[in-house]
Amino acid sequence: MATKGNPGDNRSKSSLPALLIVAALCCFFYVLGVWQRSGFGKGDSIALEITKKAEDCGILPNLEYETHHGNQSTSFDDPKQDVKEIEPCGDQYIDYTPCHDQMRAMTFPRENMNYRERHCPPDEEKLHCLIPAPKGYVTPFSWPKSRDYVPFANAPHKSLTVEKAVQNWVQYEGNVFRFPGGGTQFPNGADAYIDQLASVIPIENGTVRTALDTGCGVASWGAYLFKKNVLTMSFAPRDSHEAQVQFALERGVPAVIGVLGTIKLPYPSRAFDMAHCSRCLIPWGANDGLYMTEVDRVLRPGGYWVLSGPPINWRVNYQAWQRPKEELEEEQRKIEEMAELLCWEKKHEKGEIAIWRKRVNNEYCRERDTRVTLCESSNAANVWYKKMEACVTPYAETTNSDEVAGGGLKPFPDRLNTVPPRIASGSVPGLSVDSFKEDNKLWKKHVNSYKRVNKILDSGRYRNIMDMNAGLGSFAAALESPKLWVMNVVPTIAEQDTLGVVYERGLIGIYHDWCEAFSTYPRTYDLIHANRVFSLYKDKCSAEDILLEMDRILRPEGAVILRDHVDVLTQVKRIATGMRWNIKMVDHEDGPLIPEKVLFAVRKYWVVGDNNSTVSD
Repeated sequence: MATKGNPGDNRSKSSLPALLIVAALCCFFYVLGVWQRSGFGKGDSIALEITKKAEDCGILPNLEYETHHGNQSTSFDDPKQDVKEIEPCGDQYIDYTPCHDQMRAMTFPRENMNYRERHCPPDEEKLHCLIPAPKGYVTPFSWPKSRDYVPFANAPHKSLTVEKAVQNWVQYEGNVFRFPGGGTQFPNGADAYIDQLASVIPIENGTVRTALDTGCGVASWGAYLFKKNVLTMSFAPRDSHEAQVQFALERGVPAVIGVLGTIKLPYPSRAFDMAHCSRCLIPWGANDGLYMTEVDRVLRPGGYWVLSGPPINWRVNYQAWQRPKEELEEEQRKIEEMAELLCWEKKHEKGEIAIWRKRVNNEYCRERDTRVTLCESSNAANVWYKKMEACVTPYAETTNSDEVAGGGLKPFPDRLNTVPPRIASGSVPGLSVDSFKEDNKLWKKHVNSYKRVNKILDSGRYRNIMDMNAGLGSFAAALESPKLWVMNVVPTIAEQDTLGVVYERGLIGIYHDWCEAFSTYPRTYDLIHANRVFSLYKDKCSAEDILLEMDRILRPEGAVILRDHVDVLTQVKRIATGMRWNIKMVDHEDGPLIPEKVLFAVRKYWVVGDNNSTVSD
């Protein structure tokens, strides 16, 4: 007589094929995610499907969606509760940049480029609608192909191909723009130009990691510096050269809309290893050298400043530039004089390129001219909408002539996970060496959990990434890869000013107030990460306004990862459900009893004229 086995054993055996099928499907979708084919499709539907499948593969089947904290009774898996559908904006808002609106700009003074600075709309004029993508919008090419080619449909503006036709900036070829890597000052290409700089500046060995490109054009200089492992923050105004910053971001190059005008740049002191101006049309000698003083503020001790084009080598080029030689001579005299007052050492001048180096400490500047006024405070956080000052940012104290003021940095990539000098010296209140190491460890854990849910996170599908509340930059450090870059945003209302730490790690970022629009074009980020942003701004401004701004700058089928308290995310999810986002909320990686949750979302693909319902199914 046969012995009857345990029924549970039979269930286990019968479920084995199903488990194998699920595992095979997960592997299939993962491989499919790696095999990305960008451009010329109507959105990246593969990315959306993989994200949805990956969520199902990466989340435990018994995941609990009910809150377990306090006396809260709200379930956070009811996406249609109190949902308000948010309608699309009109076609005229396809390229809307709220704080750099052309019509509003023309109402401000033109003196010192004031009208090209940030001028945001008041609350009553803010749009409460979704910015549409243009017809035919497609997923950008993957890096590095995106450096050289941009789909015409994504930024359908041909003016630069005409205005800069002889300067090899950009060419229109059928249904794409091609970027040959040329520029006004590098007719032989960006690579040859960068090689010239590298003969003077240590670009090759990781000593120079962060760079600032003022008046960047389409950011070819920054685009080609990626090959040298140099990360460049590029900026240019929204002016008559239509869409230059938009082109930069479509290419996968960090850039923001900005200008050297009357207010300080939104970066901390001692941030960049190198600053650059290639015929950027900034009047460096004007206003008693105020713009050079601002470059000095953001340049690290020992950093380099490159100026190419007028007025350098004016004796040879004044006729070609069609400017009086006396005017150019006076302009260069003022620049040389200001560089001396700033205690910069001139390292090189050849052809139309001049290079200065900022001294490593104040020991070399003891005899500085009495005309120099030192700023009373070098508070790096006090720059948001603050006027530029006619004073020089003082060096940090040193004990000998070889010491780098503020602390020396290791070459990249070693500096990425080395304790930054601002933390080692205790100059950031509330942060210690141990807390830095713990933060680094924590974000590696968080990012690993993100990858289990969104399996294409580091596949190359997401090139332009933003961290809306970057802290110490550990999210970006955990993701560090040549395939991507992260714009680390430190909110102006954050408890700690950590942006200087971010730069000391060899990362880039910017100060910003999320009650206002970011200085970028629509559809310029592939993935947006926000850790406790909505808790931070809970009593400051509307969560809906912040979500609408996220939607504006996120590409169709771009991804969002929000980490916050369950009660906050429940409210956020209600709003976001009416925004054409596919949403899934999951428990903290340490289990359902943790009050912090994570919301994953993908912005649906839709373009002008698609007026279907915004509420997710």
